[in-house]
Amino acid sequence: MNENVTLRSALDKNLKSAVTAAFLMLPESFSEEDLFIAIAGLSYSGDFRMVVGEDKTKVLNIVKPNIVHFRELYGNILQKNPQVVYKIQQGRLEIDKSPEGQFTQLMTLPKTLQQQINQIMDPPGKNRDVEETLLQVAHDPDCGEVVRLGLSAIVRPSSMRQSTKGVFTAGMKKSLIYSSLKLHKMWKGWLRKTS
Repeated sequence: MNENVTLRSALDKNLKSAVTAAFLMLPESFSEEDLFIAIAGLSYSGDFRMVVGEDKTKVLNIVKPNIVHFRELYGNILQKNPQVVYKIQQGRLEIDKSPEGQFTQLMTLPKTLQQQINQIMDPPGKNRDVEETLLQVAHDPDCGEVVRLGLSAIVRPSSMRQSTKGVFTAGMKKSLIYSSLKLHKMWKGWLRKTS
């Protein structure tokens, strides 16, 4: 029973962190769909397979048929968040994009992401603490892009390891066949998008 409570708490914290990261990367006003696409896309930030080999509409294809499920998963978090105005009937949200609002959001991000942002923004030899760096980022018009870079730096090594592991596990021939099928699927998705 205690493991379930601990697991539930960790999952809730993860959901809240995903919402906060997405808020930082979105404009002041956006749709539920925009939010859910941003959240679903977090796992693919920095994944080189999204550049080569994946259908560019993959995240949209995950979100579109599952809007109701995303609403169920995140609705309570959105309604309780004091920094967001959630207009449920219109499916629209407004977030506090002031430097103070963004600083509050940055301070609630997971420590790993905060440290990654600090690494990106802290010039060599300066050695500022994380809070000082996050305050600077909160005032930066490119705050969302900095968060995206931090996420990419976390996801990239993991995606590389998974891909490398796949080659060794499946073998070179199967990996090449799989990769060519993925490229074909990506190409078809690109053609659909342009027509």
